[in-house]
Amino acid sequence: MRVNNRWFQMTSMVIAMIMIANLQYGWTLFVKPLQESHGWSLPSVQWAFTLFILFQTWVQPLDGWLIDRIGPRIFLTLAGILSGLGWSALAFVNNLTQLYAAYAIAGTGAALVYSGCIGSAMKWFRDRRGLAVGIIAAGYGAGTALFIPIIAYLISTRGYRAAFVWTGIVPGLVIMLIAQFIRHPTSEEMQQAAAAAPPKNASARRNEEQFTTAEMLRTPQFYVVYLMFVLMATGGLLVTAQAGPVAKSWGLPLAALTLATALSPLANGGSRIFWGWVSDRLGRENTMALAFSLNALALISVMTLGRTSSALFAITLVLTYFTWGEVFALFPSMLADWFGARHATSNYAFLYTAKGVASILAGGVAALLYQHFGSWSSAFYGSAIFALTSGVVAFALRNAPLPRKPAVQLASAPAASG
Repeated sequence: MRVNNRWFQMTSMVIAMIMIANLQYGWTLFVKPLQESHGWSLPSVQWAFTLFILFQTWVQPLDGWLIDRIGPRIFLTLAGILSGLGWSALAFVNNLTQLYAAYAIAGTGAALVYSGCIGSAMKWFRDRRGLAVGIIAAGYGAGTALFIPIIAYLISTRGYRAAFVWTGIVPGLVIMLIAQFIRHPTSEEMQQAAAAAPPKNASARRNEEQFTTAEMLRTPQFYVVYLMFVLMATGGLLVTAQAGPVAKSWGLPLAALTLATALSPLANGGSRIFWGWVSDRLGRENTMALAFSLNALALISVMTLGRTSSALFAITLVLTYFTWGEVFALFPSMLADWFGARHATSNYAFLYTAKGVASILAGGVAALLYQHFGSWSSAFYGSAIFALTSGVVAFALRNAPLPRKPAVQLASAPAASG
């Protein structure tokens, strides 16, 4: 398969995304060992998760702008270095400042991989944008399935420090290698993608105008979508960060957490592909309304059913991830549909910062709520209300007008005399 073939590019990008998956989704396995080793409180440790997400998202507006102009190779090479060193350094931290700094460095590396790969996918696959972005995002969501058994084995046999080191260095080196093959399509290749026939019965609305990031930020539609992203991202991040502490507080055995963390990445990744494919046919807004409403029900089921047994805990977490992971396929696809693909990396980088806002609620704030009330009810039921609200807004957007650039007013030249 040739390097300039778009399916080769997709395969390379999926591998790169898999290599950063454990940085977010493997974190919950390290929370308890870090607490026991250093005597830190749960909120103190979980603020590190929030900082990771903030750096993984808020760095992207800058790197997205640069990647759109320079290309992804240099930035993904740097990403391998930062993610590998940052995650490995967590093995040697002795205080909270070092913990936060190391995890933030790993987050910066993850940001470079994420924005580079998602942006490239939207450029290469204009005709199958929902499916393509879903497949790329699935690498990040499902990749932890590869690492969970390795992390669990290393923690149990060699300690959490060895687990940090080996699951940092090896993936970092792989990213550096993969980076040498990933590139953006040429103008001719983008034109070919644009001319490709959309899937039969496609309902995704597409805007033919190409918005720069500055133009996008001046539209009200962007801020509606941003709010939807914050509301919908909170519940899944809550489960991602707090699954371990939740299982412990409910007296569930370690086997329950291990089963849930092993199966959930598969549901998370499958969600991005499945709902991305559905959205190419039903439309982004219709798909969002359906999936987000189902996610609200899944979050409620965790509180009402998941706490009663190990099996139901795993099942309800799987359902939560399967109705949440599509966020990272549907929102970038919608954004490229509404604002064009030419500046897709930079544009989505700004929208993706909404995940950072949601992480504040799902990480540190949720831990504080549990510490204050002694229950996870407020965090889970609140997240369910957020998800349902986002679904209602998506349903309302079905017939909303697409963004339009302001008409250029040409001044009339004065009539010549004589």
